[in-house]
Amino acid sequence: MATKSRKESKEYVLKMAKEHDVKFIRMWFTDILGILKSFAITVEELEGALDEGMGFDGSSIQGFARIDESDMMALPDPDTFQLLPWRPKEHHAVARMFCDIKMPGGEPFEGDPRYVLKRNLKRAADMGYTYYVGPELEYFYFAFKKDAQGRVLDPREPTTEALDQGGYFDMVPLDVATDLRRDTVLTLEEMGIGIEYSHHEVATSQHEIDMRYTDALTMADSVMTYRLVVKQVALKNGVYATFMPKPVFGINGSGMHVHQSLFKDGKNAFFDAKDSYHLSKIAKSYVAGLLKHAPEITAVTSQWVNSYKRLVPGYEAPVYLSWARRNRSDLIRVPEYKPGKENATRIEFRSPDPACNPYFTFAVMLAAGLDGIEKGLEPPPPVEENVYEMTDEERKKKGIGTLPPSLWDAIQLTEKSDVVRKALGNHVFDAFIKNKTIEWDQYRTQVTDYELKKYLPIL
Repeated sequence: MATKSRKESKEYVLKMAKEHDVKFIRMWFTDILGILKSFAITVEELEGALDEGMGFDGSSIQGFARIDESDMMALPDPDTFQLLPWRPKEHHAVARMFCDIKMPGGEPFEGDPRYVLKRNLKRAADMGYTYYVGPELEYFYFAFKKDAQGRVLDPREPTTEALDQGGYFDMVPLDVATDLRRDTVLTLEEMGIGIEYSHHEVATSQHEIDMRYTDALTMADSVMTYRLVVKQVALKNGVYATFMPKPVFGINGSGMHVHQSLFKDGKNAFFDAKDSYHLSKIAKSYVAGLLKHAPEITAVTSQWVNSYKRLVPGYEAPVYLSWARRNRSDLIRVPEYKPGKENATRIEFRSPDPACNPYFTFAVMLAAGLDGIEKGLEPPPPVEENVYEMTDEERKKKGIGTLPPSLWDAIQLTEKSDVVRKALGNHVFDAFIKNKTIEWDQYRTQVTDYELKKYLPIL
């Protein structure tokens, strides 16, 4: 299918805005931490914005710019135009578009997460590949504190009180979240995002809605939309949704397993009918690159202090650097091949969590895999046994390493990584490392409830 020119896309947006009586358009973009940012323009400014972009102060955006170089332009991508279903539609509707951030002279801003991903996708394209991803984002629904009449006391103060006691794929008759998931799926589909599955996850009050596989840039935009929609629908129903990786001690945390593949000339470059795993040499080199660089990309794919409370043995989160077909304790899983489904051949990278910056996460995973392809790396033998049940000695004998156990360990590995620096670019790399180091320093100097309960009575 031929892609529309920017002129055609612009005309379509102006037509849609008129037809749907759109008054406000929200300009969406993200900071280096993957937090969604937005400002609104009126429909009268829309044509000018599509042609030249809208100016804003970048010095107030995390990781963007210093005060002396703060002037920036947000240039909306007309292909991302969508009406916001939760805003009034009959009169003065509201739409959104994702933006590419530019410098005043029109050149791309190196700190824009969308631009970072685009650069890495161009590297893949120059090698003949298109990068497809299908992330599975898990999240929790929690209750707010309410008064005697059932009114929310403070929407800024959610609890970690579960809404249900359901488990994996459970159909609980009184599960309030069934309707929440349904409304969320309908809203996402209304915004042009294809959905494959939605179900209850393993932990109590934990859920998952899986978006349909697509190209990485479209998917990164969709992840940002997905997170907002999940929260928006929850708030509308008086509950709180969180993508925090490990909000509750003692139960599973939330992951974002990312299914991925490369296509070349319209065919899946990961498929090989003759291989026992149905994986091509390219796919295996991609796996080898991911395994080799997994520790150094972990600060990006699991970027918060809390991320490492999830990455511990015993809760289905991957910790060990291994790959296999059936084994869900491995970092990389190869889903079973179904005859006639060559295009579905893929690998699943299981360490990222849903609170990551999706633009950076897709960029560093792709960079690690492409490095494996360029260098012709070969992965170690697959491990079908349960890696968690092995002794340290058995894992050492098989050469199975581990992911970094804390954000600080992860930062130190990332700091030395040429692969990550090249993928993110110097501006983002330096700003990201600085930001994460500050976060770690703030965390390690805190006195926690755990310490007070453990030490205060005895010391």
